Amino acid sequence: MRRFFKSTLLAAALLALLGAVTAQARPLVLAVGGEPETGFDPITGWGSYGNPLFQSTLLRRNAELALKGDLATEWSLSEDRTLWTITLRDDARFSDGTPVTPEDVAFTFNTARDAGGLVDLTGFEAARVTGPHQVELELSEPRISFTNELATLGIVPADAYGPNYARKPIGSGPFRMVEWREGEHLIVEPNPYWHGGDVPFERVTFIFGSEEAALSLARTGEADLVAVPSSQADAPPNGMEALHVETVDNRGLMFPMVPDTGKTTESGVPIGNDVTADRAIRVAVNQALDREALVALALNGHGRPATGPADGLPWGNPEGAIPGNDPQAARATLKAAGWQDTDNDGTREKDGRDATFSIVYPAGDSTRQALALGAAQQLRGIGIAARPTGRSWEEIRTMMHSQVVVLGWGAHDPSEISHIYHGDFAGMGYFNPGFYDNATVNAHLEAAERAPSLEASLPEWQAAAWDGETGFSAKGDAAWAWMVNLEHSYWVSECLDTGKRQIHPHGHGFPITHDLPDWRWTCGE
Repeated sequence: MRRFFKSTLLAAALLALLGAVTAQARPLVLAVGGEPETGFDPITGWGSYGNPLFQSTLLRRNAELALKGDLATEWSLSEDRTLWTITLRDDARFSDGTPVTPEDVAFTFNTARDAGGLVDLTGFEAARVTGPHQVELELSEPRISFTNELATLGIVPADAYGPNYARKPIGSGPFRMVEWREGEHLIVEPNPYWHGGDVPFERVTFIFGSEEAALSLARTGEADLVAVPSSQADAPPNGMEALHVETVDNRGLMFPMVPDTGKTTESGVPIGNDVTADRAIRVAVNQALDREALVALALNGHGRPATGPADGLPWGNPEGAIPGNDPQAARATLKAAGWQDTDNDGTREKDGRDATFSIVYPAGDSTRQALALGAAQQLRGIGIAARPTGRSWEEIRTMMHSQVVVLGWGAHDPSEISHIYHGDFAGMGYFNPGFYDNATVNAHLEAAERAPSLEASLPEWQAAAWDGETGFSAKGDAAWAWMVNLEHSYWVSECLDTGKRQIHPHGHGFPITHDLPDWRWTCGE
């Protein structure tokens, strides 16, 4: 160095500058899970949660969940609300350098439509190219929640899409693939053609494996950000700090809503439960649950009470909640409905039937197990005998139309409310497994979909929960007893700034990467 610099002070300054540049360009290592079983193909559902990494979408949600343009510069909805007109930016390119065209957008949506429902394109008819930078997306009927597909369906190149795409994706997103060893790691690097600006990491490595392995990587300094269970969250290793992200990743008790009349599904699964079909039982459960205690018990304090499926989201309605942790009110509700403990065995009866039911949870899920155990203990105090029962998901699918189940939802998409509560979805897989059906609620949900904009739809989504007279919420039909919203916990390097974050959807881990290109190293600056 002395040959080139007469001043050691100048040399030191240059070395400091080089060190800062190196710090800014160094790789990033993440252990947050999220490896897709079917690969990185948006047509098969990749990219619904978190950053799609390799692909761009027409729109994106910012930290406040407002819709912004990504590939789209303009978007409008026709007066009859069945035709979206999208104008595309002219500088977007795929990672192989080829331009993104309206033909690629039309191909993506039409291919997803024909892929057998792997992406929710309910009501989508066809995409058509209408100009050098314009495409139209036609719906069979108004559906304002289609904006979710505009924000989540990654665009693939028509000419390069094929059977091997999922394992060698080409997209116009911020990254391109370097290597994927399934079950081990994924290595990506910045896409030099990305229209979104510079990415401050020369490479990003995603480590896949067990929770224990991820924690070990953090403790040995080999990972910069790791998803951690709530029980470990408050003890980060040296050089890392705990990060707790608010979510709408919820857990609740789903009630079978109809009596047991012997009916079954087409596959022979029983439908109905005579105890939970009584609204008084469902309301009393909502009144009795001490949700703060459940947060402490099951989440180690890292969460918040839940009162609905969309707490904190624009389409949620807190007015539908009723006070919890009130066993006296719960006992009064049951007594008024005729549920009495006539034989003094601690369990109420009505018409010769005990107030008892199973609370089914997936065996191996310690959080849902704790919630089931905690809820059962709290309900004993009001004379309801709930039996926590662990089962496999395969078994749960045969029980969930006739037994109370601990289920979880949480999305940046208001149509999830319809999937949970609209009568048309009754018994469709995990959609509305309790067979809830309220004509007024259905009408509000349908009116929401017919709205001219997402903002204009909000009052109808909210009215479906509670419109002053009825709704799916605890104040209305009490179709669920929502319990908790989780926090997603991480250990993060003290030198890594992850910026502003959205409220997270269902799924701990990968959603943290939504704004990954905006992260920055802070040490060495």
